[in-house]
Amino acid sequence: MTVNDSEKIFTKSFFLIFGALLFTALVMYALMSTVTEYATTMGSTATIAGLVSGIYVFGGLCSRIYSGDALGRIGWRKIALVFMSIHFLACLLYFIVDNVTLLIIVRFIHGIGFGASANAIVTVATAILPEKRFSEAFGYFMLGTTIAVGLGPFIGGFLYDSFGSAGCFTAAAVFSALAFVFMMSLDIDRYDTKQKTSDDRNYSGLQKVIEFGAVPVSFFTALTSLGYVSILSFYRLYAVEVNLTAVFSWFFIIYSICLVLTRPLAGRIQDNGGDKIVCVVGIVAQSIGLFLIAVMPSNVTVIICAICAALGFGTLNSACTAIITRNTPEHRRSYALSTFFIFCDATIGFGPALLGCFVSVSTGYAPMYLISSVITLFALPICLYSLRK
Repeated sequence: MTVNDSEKIFTKSFFLIFGALLFTALVMYALMSTVTEYATTMGSTATIAGLVSGIYVFGGLCSRIYSGDALGRIGWRKIALVFMSIHFLACLLYFIVDNVTLLIIVRFIHGIGFGASANAIVTVATAILPEKRFSEAFGYFMLGTTIAVGLGPFIGGFLYDSFGSAGCFTAAAVFSALAFVFMMSLDIDRYDTKQKTSDDRNYSGLQKVIEFGAVPVSFFTALTSLGYVSILSFYRLYAVEVNLTAVFSWFFIIYSICLVLTRPLAGRIQDNGGDKIVCVVGIVAQSIGLFLIAVMPSNVTVIICAICAALGFGTLNSACTAIITRNTPEHRRSYALSTFFIFCDATIGFGPALLGCFVSVSTGYAPMYLISSVITLFALPICLYSLRK
């Protein structure tokens, strides 16, 4: 059985947009793993160092709120050009930072560049990928983020240890420049809905920020991201507490390998068997993984949790983006994607502070993971309601 041109996934346009996503995500994860350490060398407290890391997500959240409307109103190429330029220039600003206050400002600006750039990249991708194989194709596309999750912290740590902060900032600038080149090499205007239609809609109020049809799916995905961020933010501290630092150091490598192997398969299952099976399995799997490391932490349960996290938020992030894209009119896709990322970014940005309330000297981090497991399960009824026929 042959695949006609309209159903091909691996085209020149696919590889260009994939490259833009990969290198943009590499900037984020390479710096996220080292910028807190850089902040502490300037004499900041652990709390301020956490702010240095989190302000990036907050900047991204602000620009995502703006970019959903701007992509539809101004056009994809202009938004990509402006915010990917900000993303690159912010990488250069790190070289002149000499105090924590300035570092926080640069991180915020960098986050602004990242948020709208990521929105533009994913919005363009939804127009490039074949409709009949969309979930499968989107799974392959989102492997760019998966690879960055595994490689970014490794590259950042290696360069920081070998060349100091300058090595990390140089790599970030190079990655950002490559993302810009890949994006601008793409014929964006060919896919831009504003270029293809004269239907100039004027939206008001929350319609300029939120696509209401995307809210239920975005909400249950955000609940699963809260479970994921509990691992991302506190796993090193929990590893020391339960004396499992060796196996926890492999957590995100196992997570990434599992995603690379399962994401395309999950996409095919989603295309052929429907959305519900992928989402329900993902939610239940992540809840089980968090429960296991909370009540019986061991080498085996940490590995199981990494696999479950990949099947959970890792797979759901891609699957649910595909759902809202498919179920949203073409002229509102940028708003739907902005809505989705606003929910997830808000959870990832503010989730650690919320979850930290459940940690105490007497109980440690285990109750937090148990509560994260329960919160993940809360996503299940919302998921079933959102995906009802």
